[in-house]
Parts: sequence; structure tokens; C-alpha cells
Amino acid sequence: MKNIFTLSMPPKPWSSRRKSQHRSPFFILSITIFTCLLLVIAYNHIPESLLSLSSKTLDPKFPQCLTTKAISPDKKFFLYAPHSGFSNQLGEFKNAILMAGILNRTLIVPPVLDHHAVALGSCPKFRVQSPHQIRISVWDHAIELLRSGRYVSMADIIDISSLVSSSMVKVLDFRRFASLWCGLDVDLACLISLNTQPSLLDRLRQCVSMLSGLHGNVDGCFFAVDDDCRTTVWTYQSGDEDGVLDPFQPDEQLKKKKKVSYVRRRRDVYKALGPGSKADSATILAFGTLFTAPYKGSQLYIDINAAPRDQRIQSLIEKIDFIPFVPEILSAGKKYAFETIKAPFLCAQLRLLDGQFKNHWKATFLRLKEKLDSLRQKGPQPINIFVMTDLPVTNWTGNYLGDLAKDTDSFKLYFLREEDELLAQTAQKLATAGHGLRYGVTGMEKPCPQRFSDVLLFIEQTVCSCATVGFVGTAGSTLAESIELMRKFDVCSTQN
Repeated sequence: MKNIFTLSMPPKPWSSRRKSQHRSPFFILSITIFTCLLLVIAYNHIPESLLSLSSKTLDPKFPQCLTTKAISPDKKFFLYAPHSGFSNQLGEFKNAILMAGILNRTLIVPPVLDHHAVALGSCPKFRVQSPHQIRISVWDHAIELLRSGRYVSMADIIDISSLVSSSMVKVLDFRRFASLWCGLDVDLACLISLNTQPSLLDRLRQCVSMLSGLHGNVDGCFFAVDDDCRTTVWTYQSGDEDGVLDPFQPDEQLKKKKKVSYVRRRRDVYKALGPGSKADSATILAFGTLFTAPYKGSQLYIDINAAPRDQRIQSLIEKIDFIPFVPEILSAGKKYAFETIKAPFLCAQLRLLDGQFKNHWKATFLRLKEKLDSLRQKGPQPINIFVMTDLPVTNWTGNYLGDLAKDTDSFKLYFLREEDELLAQTAQKLATAGHGLRYGVTGMEKPCPQRFSDVLLFIEQTVCSCATVGFVGTAGSTLAESIELMRKFDVCSTQN
């Protein structure tokens, strides 16, 4: 008897004659039934991880999709994964506001991450974490912030009230979004800590894991954007042909030494992810990082500086050029400048311990010394200096900061400490204000108890923006760039 799994040889292409074959109806029916059984058995034994690689349709296997659509049927959300220090996170937040505005989506406002809790890598070297890896890291860290009671929303620190009130952008706090998305019977924003509710924590972890895109896309629900700075520069109404090569490409040395084969193309974000695209039908559109910076005549990831045919987006671009801190932080910085220093002063922002900066103390101190030498020749002494640095006061001995502190005839130094009462008062005011929870789904705008601790960095920047004698920042520091921008927009022009 012939084995039914044995493949018969195909007829020779040059043969035009075939032997007639007769099969009984019972034989054909038996083969059909047996084949169907094999397909059912094979399907049930395929690992779920393999099935998840393809796009799924909206079904009960993903109740989050059904829950979110039921609560907010007309809303589409924009999710992204920030990284690195606060200044980088702020830059990405601005880009997120812009991209969400272009795509007409509600922006999910992320927390302020711990400094360098999530690292990207190097776009110029084409060595970065993939978007889904970044998303996994960010959501894991967000849950850890919730667990430990240290969660602070970006909207608690940055004042987006004018953007929201003018309908330039729609936003929703990540905690409120996660409560809706996961179908939780509690408002995560109202929990001081998740430590006392381990079952809720486990449920949240399982639910939020889908936001990484690790399990694939879900038609009509979730779409992960996995084009990163190695392959894509996002544009909008730039006039370039969509998909044209970007000026910055990996050089021959990088291609050979690191075997880099990426090609960077300029793509219009509205054409690629807007109306008519597969991404547009998804309730949630998830990016990885939105970090960008000028590099070799181009931008690393997002190059949108104008919208010549869209006045709404053009106004948004101009508006987000500078977004101030919330009033409580600005008031605290101004109070220290006007009531504690009470005289013209210089601000010295000295980044000495982190990354590349720990190897450049000499150059950093030299810039400050040159500025002070010039001031000593021109004006009265002692010169008031507000010092903003990551180097603890106990480690100033034996370096230029220690020398300045000892020379009390020439210099008077001011600096803030974590234990200062001003910081505690500001943290309490921020907790009471609850700015990040003022925007959201109807019925969820109620205030909740909040807790703030680390506000030092934000107040220091405000103090530096008030320095009337001048500002000396650390070369290459994004914090220095942020302070320069605050000074440009004259946040200290009026006293609160």
C-alpha cells in the first residue's frame, strides 16, 4: 500500500500524456478529513510567540483593546519612550507634542525618569537599542516608580496648560491611561505606592507589557513604530520627495569596521502614519525614543522646523520652542534669587561627575576662571556666585571650587541643598497642585494625593535663569542649553 505522505514525482515537462487515475469518493473524503485534522493539531501546537509575530486582529485575547475602545471610542493615543537625563526627556516631550499634534492623537504624558535609568546608545555610530527594547525599559521603570511611590509626571514639572487650553494638544497622564488600558478598578494616579498591592502590580506588569510591541501589532488597536534613527528621519511638509536619502549616511569606515548596512531615508510622518495608513487605524501608536539633534547637516531623527501649509502646526512649532516650568518651580527659583542672594550674581553650572564630563574638569574650571578674572577687573567684590553642580560640597576641597569658597574677600558662594526648607515647601506645593492629573478622560480629573521629593534640579535652573551678571555653563551639557533658553525667554522678568 502506498504511504499517503510519500510525494509522487511530478510529470516531466515534455510529456503530454498522463495515465488516467481513478479514485473512489470514499478515498478522497478520507484524505480531506485527515488533512484537516493535521492542520488543527499543528495550529494548536504552534507556540504563541510565533503566532504573535504577525499582526493580530481585535479579539478577546487582547481585552485591553476592547476596554479602551469602549471607554474612549473616538480617541487615538500617541505613546513614546523617553530616555537619559531630564533635558533629553524634555526635548523628547516637545517632539512628542509636535508629532501627536500632526497626527491628531492624544499624547500619553510619561513620568520623569530617573537620570539615565534608560539609555539609548549612539545614533551617529548606528549603535542604539531597538524601539521595542526602549519601550520595555521605560514601562518597566514607570512601574518601578509607581511601586516605590516616586512617580512624577512630566506635566507636573513642565507647564503645558496653555497648549491644552488652546486645543493645540490633547494629553492624558500615563497612570490614568494605564488604569483604562488595563481595566483596573482603581485609579493608579491615586495610589501613593503599589508595594502594598502585589497582585495589582503583577496584573499591571502583564498588561503594560503589550505596549512594548514585543507581542506584535494588533489590527485596529496597537501599532508599534520600529523605524529608528538608523533608518529614518521624520519630516513634515518639507518639500522633499518622500523616501529620499538623508544627507547623513554611515561612512565607508563604519560600514567596513562595524559592518553597518543601514540606509537613512527622509519620510513624511503624516503620509506614513496619518490618514489612510495602517497605523492610523490603531487606537495606540507607539514610538520608541523621540530624541533628535543636529548632526552633519541633518537631524538624527526628527527634522520638523516649519509647516508652511499648516498654520495650526506652525503655531504649535513656535509655541513649543520654549515651555516653562510650572509656576510653583519658577516662584521658588525667583524667591531664592531675589530674597536669599538679593544682589546681582553669576551662575556657574558645573557638570563634573557624569559621563564624558568627569574627564574635563580642567576645561570646565578654566571657563569659569576666565569669566571671574574678567569680572574682578571690572566690578566690585565680593562677586556673588550661585553654584549648580553635581559635585558634593564635601568634595570641593583641593579643586577650584574649594579655592573659590576659601577666598571670601573676592567671592561669595551660594548653593542649594536637598534638605533646604525651600525645596520641601516647593515639593508640597507641587503635590497639592497636581498639574499632571488635571487633563484626562471625563470623570477622571479628580485630584489625588501626590508626593514629590526631587525638585532641586528644576529650582536650580530657574535660579540660574535669574543671574544678572552672567552665566557660565558646561560645554556640551544639555542642562546648560536649557538654562540658556530660559534666559533667552527672560523667565525672571517679573517677580511672583
